[in-house]
Amino acid sequence: MLRSVVSGLAVLGLAAAANAQTNKIKIGYVNTFSGPNAFIGNDEKDGFELALDHLGRKMGNLDVQMIYEDDQIKPEVGRQVTEKLLQSDKVDVVTGYNWSNVLLASVKPAIDAKTFIISGNAGPSQLAGEACSPWFFSASWQNDQTPMALGELLNRRNVKKLFVLAPNYAAGKDMAAGVKKTFKGEVVGEEYTRWPGQVDFSTELSKVRSIKPDAVWVFYPGQAGAQFIQQYSQAGLLGQIPIYSSFTVDALTLPQLKDLALGHVSTQEWVQDLDNPANKKFVGDFRKKYGRYPSYYSAQNYDAAMLIASAVVATGGKLDDKEAFRAALEKADFQSVRGKFRYNTNHFPIQDFYAQEVVKDAQGEFTMKTIGTVFTDMKDVFYEKCPMK
Repeated sequence: MLRSVVSGLAVLGLAAAANAQTNKIKIGYVNTFSGPNAFIGNDEKDGFELALDHLGRKMGNLDVQMIYEDDQIKPEVGRQVTEKLLQSDKVDVVTGYNWSNVLLASVKPAIDAKTFIISGNAGPSQLAGEACSPWFFSASWQNDQTPMALGELLNRRNVKKLFVLAPNYAAGKDMAAGVKKTFKGEVVGEEYTRWPGQVDFSTELSKVRSIKPDAVWVFYPGQAGAQFIQQYSQAGLLGQIPIYSSFTVDALTLPQLKDLALGHVSTQEWVQDLDNPANKKFVGDFRKKYGRYPSYYSAQNYDAAMLIASAVVATGGKLDDKEAFRAALEKADFQSVRGKFRYNTNHFPIQDFYAQEVVKDAQGEFTMKTIGTVFTDMKDVFYEKCPMK
């Protein structure tokens, strides 16, 4: 009889544990939390965490359990920690992913496990086209889009000769391809530098000086971007040849660049001064909590959290109903900090892109100001190659 009672209690305990499990959503979050670019991963995490604060640390009726993993900007490490989250932690969703090469290495294990993977930043062209998947969603953009907006802006500014600089990896090639898709002038120089690790751009800057283009465009995210702009100034080029960028001068690099970046113009799908209620709350509460302006990195990850939460609410927390969860993600029924936000058939957003300029606010702090709209309801150029319809 004692054995029967103990056995019965064990069964009840297992049942209680199973029931407790259904009251929780486990989210795996992969990003860079070590090395010189850890400040990007931490900024993205801060945006996601602020969204969880606004949600009361719950998504619908489910408590949220976060499991954070460091990819070290290494594709093989990103894949390893993704597999760990899927196989050992058995997460319901994986998200984060700042770097395209890391995402490309990590996406297949999630797809094979039939687990939704939501990129908070990286948007490689492959995943927008032939390699699109019902299990993959972007909460940011397709890599080409932001530089495509920059290329169009250069046309409007009557730039005829352009020098292109980017790191030699997946996103760098996508970004350069984006600028060249829309820029109508002549690309008079094109350099792809070692990534990661190159911190000396003297050779490339010498080529810029000798060619004398109308303008220079660069894509150097994170610490490399700050170093490039500083070296551009030290080489005496800053006042001579206008420089435009994608994902180089932002809220994270402005504290280092300061006056060097004043007046710098770039393009983005989100700017901190966008006039909508969700963005005003996000920016205000982000500054209160973290003491700095948010970047597009944190804004996109805030939206990623709200996107996941919208699907949990729509499905009543039934995480095992994958078809219903996918349909809810596709509807994107949440208030985005970008204002308008909807998905194309390839699970990449259709959204506006803006021109932005570095200014000082009333307190003398460097930030971005919207100076115009470049594209409205922009779709990426790869969606027609995606077999999903």
